[in-house]
Amino acid sequence: MYNTIMNSLKVKIEIDESVRECEVTIKCAQVDENVLKIQKLLSAESSVAEPIIFYKNDTEFFLPLKDILFFETDDGTIWAHTVTDEFEVRYKLYELEERLPSQFLRISKSTILNSHLVYSITKNLTGASKIEFQGTKKIVYCSRNYYKDLKNRLTP
Repeated sequence: MYNTIMNSLKVKIEIDESVRECEVTIKCAQVDENVLKIQKLLSAESSVAEPIIFYKNDTEFFLPLKDILFFETDDGTIWAHTVTDEFEVRYKLYELEERLPSQFLRISKSTILNSHLVYSITKNLTGASKIEFQGTKKIVYCSRNYYKDLKNRLTP
């Protein structure tokens, strides 16, 4: 058994070779915001059962999600952007939201962002805030309705 304490959160890992399927149990006095965040994070990480296939013309690509800067919809087509390229994805944005790991976050009606790759945010109090990524000129905009969630995700 391994124990770790982080900000009053005690994490135990028990090794039992007879267990066939990994299980996570959260013990708490009450369900609060932190417990819900942990549950959501674990659920999101385990929800990607099959890989997302990316398309360019007649070719299928199997890219690591960590290389995707953002997904955006343009005239009914969903595009996945990397630093240097873009690929078509044959899911709707809401389907991607359900399938993607927790580092991906909706930032507007038309965009899902990989929060691990954000380089800078230029805040705009009256409109959408500009988000930039390192090593590329690609940018996206976070609408005011989603800004607080993004800021919470990026700050510890």
